[in-house]
Amino acid sequence: MNIKEAKDYIKDSVKIYLKKDEEGEYRIPIVRQRPIFLLGAPGIGKTAIMEQIAQELGIALVSYSMTHHTRQSALGLPFIVNKKYEGKSYQVSEYTMSEIIAAVYDVMEKSKVKEGILFLDEINCVSETLAPSMLQFLQYKVFGRHQVPEGWIIVTAGNPPEYNKSVREFDVVTLDRMKILEVEADYAIWREYARERGLHTAILNFLDLKKDAFYQVETTVKGKNYITARGWEDLSQMLKLYEEEEIPVEESLIGQYIRNDRVVKEFGAYYDLYQKYKNDYNVEEILSGTVSEQAKDKARKADFDERLSLMGMLIDKVQQDIRENMQTSETLHELMNPLRALKAKAEAGGSAGRIAELLEKQTQARTASMESLQMAGALSVREKHKTRAMIRFLTEAGKMLRTEEMEDAAAAFARIKAGFDAQVATYKQDTGRIQERMHFLFGFVEDTFGSGNEMLLLMTECTVQPDCAKFIASYGCEDYQRHNEEMMLTERSDSILKQIDLLYKDDLNVE
Repeated sequence: MNIKEAKDYIKDSVKIYLKKDEEGEYRIPIVRQRPIFLLGAPGIGKTAIMEQIAQELGIALVSYSMTHHTRQSALGLPFIVNKKYEGKSYQVSEYTMSEIIAAVYDVMEKSKVKEGILFLDEINCVSETLAPSMLQFLQYKVFGRHQVPEGWIIVTAGNPPEYNKSVREFDVVTLDRMKILEVEADYAIWREYARERGLHTAILNFLDLKKDAFYQVETTVKGKNYITARGWEDLSQMLKLYEEEEIPVEESLIGQYIRNDRVVKEFGAYYDLYQKYKNDYNVEEILSGTVSEQAKDKARKADFDERLSLMGMLIDKVQQDIRENMQTSETLHELMNPLRALKAKAEAGGSAGRIAELLEKQTQARTASMESLQMAGALSVREKHKTRAMIRFLTEAGKMLRTEEMEDAAAAFARIKAGFDAQVATYKQDTGRIQERMHFLFGFVEDTFGSGNEMLLLMTECTVQPDCAKFIASYGCEDYQRHNEEMMLTERSDSILKQIDLLYKDDLNVE
């Protein structure tokens, strides 16, 4: 299966394992909750999907690599205690708590999140002294004499033997106690993730042209050559930072992440071409409707890779704008709840001090919630940005009340509401600007390429990218609808957009 299918399966399994009966007992007893064993090549995203699952389910995540653990660190150290049996005293060996189990309790204590995933990577590379204890752990969730707390699901991962000389093959008795998922690299699935995460357009365009360069592991006379999804993602972040600092990108940098000489040279050459295309075509002119006929003519005569690169740059820029716009939308919608509470407090009468007190409580509560989820490893980057924006608004509102020394609660709320309305107005202006840019983008593609592959690429990206689909469903795009009907992409995409539209009907008014 691919990594997306594995993620969905694990997520469903975790939800089932955490299901309780009417008395609060887990429907599947701990001893019957088979650990999941994710078996796949290195760097395909096994750890990344565990973070996503924890964030989407709102549960904690504790991750450990088993390669560095000895029997003592995993099971705990022995110590002697005195016990009495039938009136006689005996010295008995006991064990301190495992470092791994202690880490789970630490997260529970600090985050106050009581359910989670214990993710043990490289579990088939444990040391020889620890291997016998793994069967007990996989069956009973016990390290030494200490059990994994209730509500914590065990997910493990490892590489097949051909990728790691340290791998120990599990016997049938051990395998029979796990749910085994074999995962393979899949570029089409990874591309969805990469586009959502905003990976560098040059990388995606290059891999669209050379899909065989996405993932490779091979042995040569010089040693191991390998290219992984992790390598491309890490390279993407580095490329963006180099560009921000205007530092030239050399093959030596690419080779630190892509360990294949041929692909390093090919991507290096393509990256240089990509930079040339950026200079040849002014993306802002195209998206503002001021592109020249000479630029259109140049694009018409361009080779396929040049047209693909141009489309990638245009789509990436628009989707980046849309992504930020939709994040702002989510923040403003979320802010409506605390504003309604402030309004109710103001209508009840009293002083502005009461409004300030409620603002401070709301700020503290959201800060504590964010820190708790972050400590548990259950806070996504997007959710973090949204929460920080909300805290910033509430904090600034509190400062404003103290600065202006208002006395009346109604006047204080009106002042805060005015600040919120100003942000909504700015957001709506930005929405209109993006709609205009999308219109110019469609116009450029239609005038330059007609209804060919470039238009199909634009339509596909607008349909499958979640934020873009939400934006179109919420605010419309006549060009998209017209070409969608002409191309008859799928009836399912229209159904999805209508469902999304129902979620975005609020008009951001605090009545």
